[in-house]
Amino acid sequence: MTEREVETVERKDEIVSGKTFLGIEFGSTRIKAVLTDADHTPIASGSHEWENRLDHGIWTYTMDDIWGGLQDCYRDLKKDVKEQYGVTLTKIRAIGFSAMMHGYLAFDKAGELLVPFRTWRNTITEEAAAALTKEFSYNIPQRWSIAHLYQAILNKEPHVKDIDYITTLEAYIHWKLTGRRVLGIGDAAGMFPIDIETKDYHEEMVQKFDALVAPEGFSWKLRDIMPQVLVAGQDAGTLTEEGAKLLDVSGRLKAGIPMCPPEGDAGTGMVATNSVKQRTGNVSAGTSVFAMIVLEKELSRPYKEIDMVTTPAGDLVAMAHSNNCTSDLNAWVGIFREFAEAMDMEVDMNKLFGTLYNKAMEGDADCGGLLSYCYFSGEHMTGFEEGRPLFVRSPESRFNLANFMRTNLYTCLGAMRVGLNILLEKEHVKIDKLLGHGGLFKTEGVGQQILADAVNAPVSVMSTAGEGGAWGIALLASYLINKEEGETLDHFLDEKVFAGNEGSTLAPNPEGVEGYNKFMERYMKGIAIERAAVDSGIW
Repeated sequence: MTEREVETVERKDEIVSGKTFLGIEFGSTRIKAVLTDADHTPIASGSHEWENRLDHGIWTYTMDDIWGGLQDCYRDLKKDVKEQYGVTLTKIRAIGFSAMMHGYLAFDKAGELLVPFRTWRNTITEEAAAALTKEFSYNIPQRWSIAHLYQAILNKEPHVKDIDYITTLEAYIHWKLTGRRVLGIGDAAGMFPIDIETKDYHEEMVQKFDALVAPEGFSWKLRDIMPQVLVAGQDAGTLTEEGAKLLDVSGRLKAGIPMCPPEGDAGTGMVATNSVKQRTGNVSAGTSVFAMIVLEKELSRPYKEIDMVTTPAGDLVAMAHSNNCTSDLNAWVGIFREFAEAMDMEVDMNKLFGTLYNKAMEGDADCGGLLSYCYFSGEHMTGFEEGRPLFVRSPESRFNLANFMRTNLYTCLGAMRVGLNILLEKEHVKIDKLLGHGGLFKTEGVGQQILADAVNAPVSVMSTAGEGGAWGIALLASYLINKEEGETLDHFLDEKVFAGNEGSTLAPNPEGVEGYNKFMERYMKGIAIERAAVDSGIW
């Protein structure tokens, strides 16, 4: 037998005997499943494409979107297992779920959804976020679940009195599959401020919130309706019979599988890039973009541009998050696809993306005077409650394909750079290692170099970065089972997952750094153009 055939037989045996780990992540545009072997190598995958919708001014996904998408994704995974190994997936050693952080899912005592799912993308809680930030002396971003809850209270929404449970997307899935109302600390920190010492919701702030809403006379207290906070490695329940049938509609998947604490996509991104230690960071660049920097100490004061969250193990993290990244870029690539098809050309999308991305590297370092804003939705980092994608140039701008593509890549990181400037220049945060992952880095060397120039620091991309958060939550499922007594998450990742995998590293290019800084000067001055587009009433 060849080495490949031996490997296939070994993996088939692991699948049949239930030694694999499964991670499923709900991203903004795709639900992805990754099955790993006992050594954490991805051996099968499945996916389901989906897209949020703007319904009566709310960015949302329906319950049918969520469950139909999950079941189709798992079905696709089973198909991949069957085609590769000739067996049916029925046993799994442990499972983990991850999803887009934040947002607002509210349920009554019967488990019925009270209002449509309000995702992280909504910027409709400005009044509540500002009030809570003042009340807590702690930055409360608009995306956070507590901001959505308090805004609903301020709006006198009738559903609030009937709330029995509010949660995030992955914790909702976990609840339905296990019966446990729990959430990993990384995304719990995206619902409500966390006390790093107790690894729980900040009790003083909990009491302040309860006192703040006491005049409303609700039957609930905040802790009654929030998920229990768990750190990585803690028991989060097992897959029930009912849950197994929800996940695998064929009924072949066996119940009783341990499940790790559900986590947000920021936490799984940290795990997938081995950036959970202090002075490490990662940048996830897809539909949204965010930089996560693991801190050595608290910041000197709150900043509205910086979210304070945690790693899945509960260490303090500063998060510079932008709502908008590649959606507008992808739309422009779609225009080039339409052109090619109109010219009767066969279009390979991977080749098209690669060609256009590499063309950008031929452009002027400062994009030739071009300017773009990729604001599909509101952008809190620069103060916008709504978005208007814009491309702007002057008659003197050097308008060519290379500069056009470079501009659209640069602007993907523009709003995030505003937040990073605070950490690097005002708080003097130290970063030893920065890792990139997500769609922006799929074309080798392009997004990686642009990020290095944008932050003026070396950026690494690992060979496993393309597996993303679904792989990251599968690793957390493995940590639940395989950690030794007292073993920390960073030790587990260093010694048992990433040993010998350093990835590729690109240093910042001085000309690129100078060019990106010039672009950012233009970007900040041009904010008035974006404001005029939003306020014009044309759209």
